[in-house]
Amino acid sequence: MTTSVAYLGPQGTFTEMAALRLMPDAELVPVDSPAEAIAAPTDFAVVAIENSVDGPVTPTFDALASIDTTQIYAETDIEVAFAIMRSATSGTSTLATHPVAWQQVKGWVAQNLPGVKFVPASSNADAARMVADGEADYAAAPARAAEIYGLDTVAENVADVKGARTRFVLVGKRGRPTARTGNDRTSVAFTLPNVPGSLVRALNEFAVRGVDLTRIESRPTREGLGTYRFYADIAGHIDDIPVAEALRALYLHAEHMHYLGSWPAATDNTGDTGTDMLQRIADADAYVTRLKTGDY
Repeated sequence: MTTSVAYLGPQGTFTEMAALRLMPDAELVPVDSPAEAIAAPTDFAVVAIENSVDGPVTPTFDALASIDTTQIYAETDIEVAFAIMRSATSGTSTLATHPVAWQQVKGWVAQNLPGVKFVPASSNADAARMVADGEADYAAAPARAAEIYGLDTVAENVADVKGARTRFVLVGKRGRPTARTGNDRTSVAFTLPNVPGSLVRALNEFAVRGVDLTRIESRPTREGLGTYRFYADIAGHIDDIPVAEALRALYLHAEHMHYLGSWPAATDNTGDTGTDMLQRIADADAYVTRLKTGDY
C-alpha cells in the first residue's frame, strides 16, 4: 500500500518540495493549512516549522500541541527564494503571497514595485492561483508555480535575505523514535505550574547535565491570560543518556509534557548532548571516593 502524506497545497508550494524530498514515493495529498495536514487521515504530514528570517511557524506549533498523539520522524531544510509572477492581463496594484513569505520579500517589493498592496494567501502556490484567477496582480511564489498556473515570471531569486532557509518536519502518529545517528534533534512541548522560578528550575535540568537547548519558544495555551506552553529543541537523541535523564527530570517539573520525537538533524546539530558530563560525573565520584579513603 502506498504511503500517503498531507502537505500545505496546492501543487507547487515549498512544502510540496519538502514532501517530495522526505517521501519521494508517497502519495501527496494537498490541504489548506498545517493544522489540516497534521489532522488529516494520512500516514504522515509535512509541515514548515521554522524559518531563518521570520522564526517559528506558529500555526504548526499550535497544531502539534492540539494533538497529543503526534510525533516528528524526520526533517529537511530548503533554501527559500521566490519568483515574482503575473498574468498577461494583470494590473499593478496588489501582490499575493503567504504572510511568512511576505516578511522575506517586502523589502524587494517596496523598492521594485512601490505602492503595491500585500494580499495574504493561504500558501505561496495559492498566491499564484489567485493571480491566474484574477484575484491579485502579482504573486511571490516558488518558480514552479508559474509553470503550473501559466504565469509570466518578472523576477527570479527574490529574497530580502539571501540564503534564507525554512525547516520542514515529517509528522506521524506516535511510535518508536527514528534511530539515533549521532547528529540528532529532540523536541518536547510542556507546560509548567504558574509559580516563581518554575521555568528556571525546569531548564536547569538540561544545564546540569550538559545538554544543549538549541531553541525554546512559548505559545499561549488559549486557556487563560498568562498561561503558556513551551517548546524546546534539544541537541541529541532520547537514546543519549543525559538527554533521557533531562527529559525524565523535566517530566517531574511539568504539568503536562508532550514528547515530539527524536530524529536525524538536517544540519549540524552536534551540540553538547551531555556525553562529556558523564565523564565529569565519573571523575567526581572517583574524587569523592579518594577523599573518603584519604587517597588524594
